[in-house]
Amino acid sequence: MSQLPKPYQQFGEEHGSVYAAYEALGQAAANAGPLEAKTRELIKLGMSAANGSESGVQSHTYRALEAGATADEIQHALILGINTLGFSTMMAALTWAKQAIAGRPK
Repeated sequence: MSQLPKPYQQFGEEHGSVYAAYEALGQAAANAGPLEAKTRELIKLGMSAANGSESGVQSHTYRALEAGATADEIQHALILGINTLGFSTMMAALTWAKQAIAGRPK
């Protein structure tokens, strides 16, 4: 959990049982279909961008990297949203993802 956004980490520390239930729901959804982890995380990255969620974009950037996505794949997933989300929303998400990629421990 160390690479996840601080507010998410803090929520887990303060509300452990709710956090655990939320994580279990996410795991159940992940196990409900055939998509592999990298694809799931790239989809969630796009959904976070569409929602305008900076912490979501950062979190799913980290998770996508952990699942084997490259920085180029992450950027491409976000650039695909240009027509649907609009240029400014896509650029904000791309900026947040680049910051997360640059700030991750090596």
